[in-house]
Amino acid sequence: AETIQGVGGFIVPPRGYFQRMADIIRSYGGVFISDEVQAGFGRTGGKWFGIEHWETTPDIMVMAKGIAGGLPVGATVARADVSASWRGKTLSTFGGNPISMAGMAAALDVMVEEDVRARARERGLQLRAGLDTLAARFDWIGEVRGMGLMQGMELVEDPFTKEPGPAVMKSLLEATRSEGLLIGAGGLNGHVVRIGPSLLIDEAEVGDALARLERACVRVDEGRSS
Repeated sequence: AETIQGVGGFIVPPRGYFQRMADIIRSYGGVFISDEVQAGFGRTGGKWFGIEHWETTPDIMVMAKGIAGGLPVGATVARADVSASWRGKTLSTFGGNPISMAGMAAALDVMVEEDVRARARERGLQLRAGLDTLAARFDWIGEVRGMGLMQGMELVEDPFTKEPGPAVMKSLLEATRSEGLLIGAGGLNGHVVRIGPSLLIDEAEVGDALARLERACVRVDEGRSS
């Protein structure tokens, strides 16, 4: 399971969710797998991996993307007994590519030296405060959710029924592009703004992005009112 759903719309499970999930899985003899491809390596703020926020230790963890700063690297780690249970041979055509491995090692060094966990937490709080302000102003922003520098805004057609707003998302994508700001769309209906900037983003850059997003929201709101 993803600790925070990525393409699914940055959905954050409640406290205790993964503890209960792991208990159920293990009661049937299964293993709990944590997918940290998007939430890993400081993205959620304060922790290296998203699952740590739920104080649960997975049996297997898969990771990629942030592990190497953009270079193609993926990894799977597991408990010793789980790894030992695999008796067959494994094969990977490009496994251990020296350029990717060197890039990964360098990226991990920078993550530790720059303390990206703390940076993501601090800048994430700044980003979240700005998004909450926008949500209070524009009623077609149905919810703001996320952790650290993994924040999402769910756009709706109606603030009471919470009907998904993919058309609103399309308008906002066009408006933000005009403002020089690139955002992503996610969620089952393509109506959730996904914001996941560089973990090295600074305070001024977050402020600038929020200002551009605000101007884009004003344009969308004016279009809906006309």
